[in-house]
Amino acid sequence: MRVAIAEDSVLLREGLAGLLERFGHTVVASVGDAPSLVAAVEEHRPDIVVVDVRMPPGFTDEGLRAALVLRVDHPDLAVLVLSQYVEQTYAAELLGSGRGAGIGYLLKERIGDVGEFVDALVRVAEGGTVVDPEVVRQLLSGRRDPLRRLTPRELEVLALIAEGRSNASIARALFVTDAAVAKHIASIFAKLDLPPAADGHRRVLAVLAFLQAEPR
Repeated sequence: MRVAIAEDSVLLREGLAGLLERFGHTVVASVGDAPSLVAAVEEHRPDIVVVDVRMPPGFTDEGLRAALVLRVDHPDLAVLVLSQYVEQTYAAELLGSGRGAGIGYLLKERIGDVGEFVDALVRVAEGGTVVDPEVVRQLLSGRRDPLRRLTPRELEVLALIAEGRSNASIARALFVTDAAVAKHIASIFAKLDLPPAADGHRRVLAVLAFLQAEPR
């Protein structure tokens, strides 16, 4: 993969670049602010960008807003947000961009395994959706329709779907059978009024409904 990194910490930026190169990926740009990221994408056309939320000059949400601009200008560009914070103002909008394909949001302090991080990066680059469960929890706090139609167990399943887990992984996490998970997912799709489509597409639509439900 061709990767662009946007991170204001020089040590973390260079560490990420070295890590990705050890796994066989090519880092085409490594920058420290949001405007430089936008320029780097225009110049190098990477497959995916890894971007922090808070970057110079304001250290508020520059990275996330740059990612939104890039998703508009380059709809096929995959974006993995890697941050210490959940920026709720723009996070749901970013996760909903491009129908939720090729997008990820991970929290730095919750990444405990290098291999899992690189696997998540590859999944996002291939069009998948990977969201840290803590990001999901914060985005879902205080939300209602259409979620109030779901049972507590269905909400658990949907939160795990939002993490990018397969049916088998969800079954292991909840100590239930694969068949039970499939039944819960079918019920979720029905309750969220999702039209018949490929399961992968409906999983993304379910996550978007989860994230974009109206606040209480």
